[in-house]
Amino acid sequence: MLSSEEAKELIALGRSAVKAVFRGERFFIPEDIKERFSEKRGVFTTLLTYPEGALRGCVGIVYPVYPLWKAVVDSSISSAFRDPRFEPLSEDEIDRVVWELSVLTPPQEVPKDGLPGIVKIGRDGLMVERGTHKGLLLPQVPLEHGWDALEFLRHTCLKAGLPEDCWRDPQTKVYRFSADIYLEREPKGEVVKVET
Repeated sequence: MLSSEEAKELIALGRSAVKAVFRGERFFIPEDIKERFSEKRGVFTTLLTYPEGALRGCVGIVYPVYPLWKAVVDSSISSAFRDPRFEPLSEDEIDRVVWELSVLTPPQEVPKDGLPGIVKIGRDGLMVERGTHKGLLLPQVPLEHGWDALEFLRHTCLKAGLPEDCWRDPQTKVYRFSADIYLEREPKGEVVKVET
């Protein structure tokens, strides 16, 4: 788990990387950041408009294949410019969005016979996979929408572009994971751990 100060440092890193893209500059990572945040972790970066809190971009790296610092930089840039649901972030928006970082545990496949009962709302995120279709929803999503475990499964299937009951199909794999979530209270402001 990160401290609020460490999370603030990583969010500042992601924000600086996005600003470097706007300026067309190479972005250099300080060596001490590379050393302190070298553990490989999956990360999702969510950008939210401030103060409305509307989704502006959310892209992540599911599996722990990159050091934490790199996962934050890459997911921040992808959330700002590569979320296909939104126009790329404009430079004048950068100080009107807040960063939310979700640092993931590795996804674990769950047995079908335990579903939906073993899904704990507020703790678990879900990923559904069948063939080339994959959909993921973070642990905070069902809380935001008031879903129970069955609704959460259905919406994860839909996110994958599959029928809502595809989780029952033997060819479909269902994974769960947890996340530590950190949110800026305001752009470039205090960072708090979100309790789910």
